[in-house]
Amino acid sequence: MNLEPVQGFSKLSKTDKIAWLVKHYSKDAAKTQAILEQYHHVDTNLQQLHDEFIENTISNYFLPLGVAPNFLINERLYAIPMAIEESSVVAAASKAAKFWLKRGGFRAEVLDTQKVGQVHFLFEGEIEKLQTFFEANKKMLLDSLAPLTKNMKKRGGGILDMQLVDKTAALPHYFQLHLTFETLDAMGANFINSCLEQLAATWRKLVSEEASFAGQSIEIVMSILSNYVPDCVVRASVSCPVEALGDNAELGKAFAEKFVKAIRIAEVEPYRAVTHNKGIMNGVDAVILATGNDFRAIEAGAHAYAAKDGRYTSLTHAKIEGDQFRYWIEMPLALGTVGGLTKLHPLVKEALVLLQEPSAKELMQIVAVAGLAQNFAAVHSLVTSGIQRGHMKMHLMNMLNQMQATADEKLVIAKFFENKTITHAGVVEAIEKLRLGKLEEIS
Repeated sequence: MNLEPVQGFSKLSKTDKIAWLVKHYSKDAAKTQAILEQYHHVDTNLQQLHDEFIENTISNYFLPLGVAPNFLINERLYAIPMAIEESSVVAAASKAAKFWLKRGGFRAEVLDTQKVGQVHFLFEGEIEKLQTFFEANKKMLLDSLAPLTKNMKKRGGGILDMQLVDKTAALPHYFQLHLTFETLDAMGANFINSCLEQLAATWRKLVSEEASFAGQSIEIVMSILSNYVPDCVVRASVSCPVEALGDNAELGKAFAEKFVKAIRIAEVEPYRAVTHNKGIMNGVDAVILATGNDFRAIEAGAHAYAAKDGRYTSLTHAKIEGDQFRYWIEMPLALGTVGGLTKLHPLVKEALVLLQEPSAKELMQIVAVAGLAQNFAAVHSLVTSGIQRGHMKMHLMNMLNQMQATADEKLVIAKFFENKTITHAGVVEAIEKLRLGKLEEIS
């Protein structure tokens, strides 16, 4: 295949983009084109909306949208929408929700909602003089942003503070203007970045024109929000008597003690903590996607928070206090319920309706609870039956679909594995035997 770079690809129509792709990159042009077009929406207006979310659109990529019901959060009942492709995630969340529904439900609270943005710059000059100059001009710098912050301030948000940070110990001549923001129900990325870029221009001009800095250069390197938001944090928790965790007091105590040990391992062992937190993010990301928020930003911030004390550790914690079992999560979540996809994507809008149109703070609580529930279900399985039993049961349909099983074959195989351990090799053998009429030969 002799490939050459394409010129003006972004200016081609979607039809022409597909034609070019299948001609140069597909082994079966007709098949590839048919699949791409199969996922186009029949409603042309809706399809155009999706086409304009990103650049160079060629089709739509579907993820299942499920719902996990029976979440009692702060005495309010929720059915939580989750968009995810991984088997057993929605089922595990639903199971955990049902478990804690009978034990008082989940509690959640937002600890703070501050977001961060920084102007990164290099300054070759006297540090003390720069600090004095900053303090003298701080109010004027903030006032210069009034046209950008006016509407946000009317709603109760805006810039909370600004500091000059000396980072020269880490990198020669490196400084920051470090700002904290309150963006209310908006995630606020565009608002924050607009403020920072305007601030950077004003700051560069002021420093460059200051006579006492003659011959001392300033270079603005970049202006950008941070997805590390250790002061935009939510806590979710559950608690109940230890004996309520099992069919009797003895079993409840044994489960609680083993569960706490499993959490402690995730707190001290990074290899375990990464997988432990990945399971939390299964629940978190699924709700983030369903509600049109930025799961990449949330992932980055959550993992940074897990390492904030110098080593990577668990986002969840558990302990036994007297006869009470306590289990909780604390994590940063910079979310929005206005702006972006929340007002554009039809399914995102409906997902927020299903969640009873939450504020950003309420959504933070819901998402944290989803992560806690997911983690509870995973650790519960790990310390009892093992993780694979439930996961492979949910994964069975995926394996059968890969083998192009008919509806009747699926029913027979599902019944066959009702009380058996499910493995890929076992499913392959079972479907092959079934098609030969010899399923009874498998013991």
